Amino acid sequence: MTETTAPASPRLWTPSGFRDDGWTHAESAEALAGNGCFILPLQAVLDLEPEIRRSARERLGVLVQPGDPLEKVAGILDDLALVALAFPSFSDGRSFSKAELLRSRYDFKGAVRATGQVLVDQLPHMLRLGFDEFEIVNPVLLKRLEAGNIGGLPIYYQPAAKVAQPGGKYSWRRRA
Repeated sequence: MTETTAPASPRLWTPSGFRDDGWTHAESAEALAGNGCFILPLQAVLDLEPEIRRSARERLGVLVQPGDPLEKVAGILDDLALVALAFPSFSDGRSFSKAELLRSRYDFKGAVRATGQVLVDQLPHMLRLGFDEFEIVNPVLLKRLEAGNIGGLPIYYQPAAKVAQPGGKYSWRRRA
């Protein structure tokens, strides 16, 4: 007989550290009838009447899966306080691109959250691309963040939502 354990509840981490999560994942817009802030699936948000979306703006977030076209939320970003981008598998990086597009192309000023399989080596890249909230369940990443270790390299040469510190003339000559 094998014993199974339930997956750990995610802990919310931001660059300021761990904090309580004021958002709840819900499956339908009926959750908006209650108090609190809710992250709804994309289709549930799209099905809301525009006036309901606008009136719930401060407590309405959307969960975008890797296969969901970002263009579907582009027209309603002003009605959202948070966009959660899903990472159902560590090998699916489509949500990286979506975060960068939310910040650069669509100029989204709300919170961009990573949810799902957020791993140790991905976190520094996610921060550079515009993510500012992370639902962490990975035990290795939890331990590193609890110890104050974000990881990553101090210099880089790829463009991103957050610019690199100025370096030397040649990227390979930059020093920390």
